[in-house]
Amino acid sequence: MASKAAYKRLNKEYVAMQKEPPPFVWAVPDEKNILTWNYIIRGPPDSPFAGGEYHGVLLFPPEYPFKPPGIKMLTPSGRFQPDRKICFSMSDFHPGTWNPAWSVATILTGLLSFMLSDEMTTGSVTTSDADKRAYAARSHAWNLEQRRFKEAFPDFCTPTTKPVPNMAEKEHGGSSKVAEPPSAPATTTPTPTPPVVPATPSVPQIQVPSSHAPSPLGSNDVARTTGRDVGGGGWTGMWRQLIWDKWRWGVVLALALIVSRLSSA
Repeated sequence: MASKAAYKRLNKEYVAMQKEPPPFVWAVPDEKNILTWNYIIRGPPDSPFAGGEYHGVLLFPPEYPFKPPGIKMLTPSGRFQPDRKICFSMSDFHPGTWNPAWSVATILTGLLSFMLSDEMTTGSVTTSDADKRAYAARSHAWNLEQRRFKEAFPDFCTPTTKPVPNMAEKEHGGSSKVAEPPSAPATTTPTPTPPVVPATPSVPQIQVPSSHAPSPLGSNDVARTTGRDVGGGGWTGMWRQLIWDKWRWGVVLALALIVSRLSSA
């Protein structure tokens, strides 16, 4: 019986499978046991499995997604022994390498990639490409005779092989690659352009806050700064202004002294 976590996760993956199935793959859970999934793998074009229809099962443990599933392929393919567990990195043969983030889509995409390779493992067989093509040609007829296939995939029990929802657009002029990252865009030689001469950088204008801005110069300030009297008197005007300043401050100090003595008396 599936744990609560397994039940929730597998339901989520069924929705994802319906929405975005991976290329050449289709899968549905058993109506009576969500831990058992039936899958179909279609042989990609330009491979010995082209035109083939391969039915198999995923056997999930109650602890899924924390433990990997057992994987079988039931349809004779010339690559795997029918109805025998297959050993590869995403199966229950390798619990130590299992990643709980992997999903049904990830597992079946990995299985298809492994199927297209020549690596030998438990559950695999060695045949020629001609044998694989012969198995592919007979696969749909073989599936139609199997009760389990007819119960799991009634919509695929047609006189001719029916494409799975995502055939990687190969029949429609798209790519036939499986589980490969997109290639880098082609490198083109750019048209030479004249070198851009950088403009001479302008000197930034420093903005002085109003609180720190210098006040306008008065006539006395101008005289002190330039040594000239604004009125045009030159040095004579400057000395006259200096004597007046000293006399004025002398009068102020004298008055302050008289007031101080009167206060003390």
